[in-house]
Amino acid sequence: MSEIAKLKPECIWRNFHALTQIPRPSGHLEKVQKFLLDFAQSVGVEAFKDKGNNIIMRKPATEGMENRKTILLQAHMDMVPQKAPESKHNFETDPIEAYVDEEGWVRAKGTTLGADDGMGVAAIMAIMEAKDLQHGSVEGLITADEETGMYGANDLPEGELKADILMNLDSETWGKFVIGSAGGIDVTATLKYKEVETDKEDSALKVTLKGLKGGHSGLEIHEGRANANKLMVRFVREAIEECDARLASWNGGNMRNAIPFQAEVVLTMPKENIDAVKDLVAEWKEDFNDEFKTIENNIEFFAEEVKAPATEVPIEIQDNLIDAIYACHNGVMRMIPVYPDVVETSSNLAIINIGNGEADIKILARSSREDMKDYITKTLESCFNMAGMKVETGGSYGGWDPNPNSEILNLLKKIYKEQIGEDSIVQVDHAGLECSVILGKYPNMDVVSMGPTLRSPHTTSERCQVSTIAPFWNLLKQALLEVPVK
Repeated sequence: MSEIAKLKPECIWRNFHALTQIPRPSGHLEKVQKFLLDFAQSVGVEAFKDKGNNIIMRKPATEGMENRKTILLQAHMDMVPQKAPESKHNFETDPIEAYVDEEGWVRAKGTTLGADDGMGVAAIMAIMEAKDLQHGSVEGLITADEETGMYGANDLPEGELKADILMNLDSETWGKFVIGSAGGIDVTATLKYKEVETDKEDSALKVTLKGLKGGHSGLEIHEGRANANKLMVRFVREAIEECDARLASWNGGNMRNAIPFQAEVVLTMPKENIDAVKDLVAEWKEDFNDEFKTIENNIEFFAEEVKAPATEVPIEIQDNLIDAIYACHNGVMRMIPVYPDVVETSSNLAIINIGNGEADIKILARSSREDMKDYITKTLESCFNMAGMKVETGGSYGGWDPNPNSEILNLLKKIYKEQIGEDSIVQVDHAGLECSVILGKYPNMDVVSMGPTLRSPHTTSERCQVSTIAPFWNLLKQALLEVPVK
């Protein structure tokens, strides 16, 4: 048996370990959907897949609890597929290799762990299979493709759910109850162009930037972590201006909601300028490590000689793209005035792909205010419009307005104080949660979000603190026992 499955409480860790064995990257959920439906059948609870590709489970009230309000436990089934550059992991076929480190955290070998939100799913499974708990009617909603646009929540049918209370299990700090979150929108800028032939006398360098921490573009955007695309553009612009370099291709980042931790460009240049560009790489490596010495651990930046590509980006298109990437807003725009420690509005220059006659730039903008979400969106649109790019938006979802007088919040605060002996934290998060989308379809639900402690989701450093799982489970069980009457 895996060491993960032996951890306590066994009901959570056994189910989480089982999830790690099922490939479930966003966009490839057939295997995990079947796994969840088979699980529900094996433990004797109703379950089905809705038209949004979500899995819904239902468990009736235990004897004497029929008069209690129905609780909906909600998590998402997909995980962010990030891996170390040297990893051979295939997220569509391979299980996650999880282990417990010396400091009491569960991690994965060379990949994201999937505790975001596998821990929430495992908790729902534990409730559904339990024979020794007292509770009212319980629904489980395990949504599809949360990480790539909350598609499952957006396609959730109205009228399907019966619950009075929604407990989202996708928060990432134990002892903190979230009662509000930011909205978000996808911004995509594209351009098609006709490539030009590379000068036959030119040479080429592949320049790689890696080793950055990356991170969650909501939870960690305020930490000032380096964005690989924003660092790379500084070097590329100087190489073009000082060394007659030309851009052939650019590939940076791979997930819209993850701060990009690596980028790679191919530049062409006159043969006599190769050493000058290599020197420039060395200078920028020193500058980047100095700028981020208290934030990033080991920024790697190096150049390798490669065969010159047959074509490259035309000069005018190249210059416009570089200007737009340089000018593009990235990071925190504003904090919430009444919650000055919480980010209100931000953007993440997440993905850049340039080459083969196409430029594709993907950004995720977030804000807890609709007017500021519109402002940051138009800021980004304006930037890329000036470069002649086509700008489209999609996947928009609203923020979740906090309700500090929530009945379920006050119950959880009471139980936490009784069990832990200290007050919990109540706050609004900048990370997007599906609560706002579900509330749009079920506006009368009383909503709160909670979870065990996770750190560095969306990166290969993702980890779950083992010591927070037992108290999280104890609180969840007691909340089901004390759920208010209808």
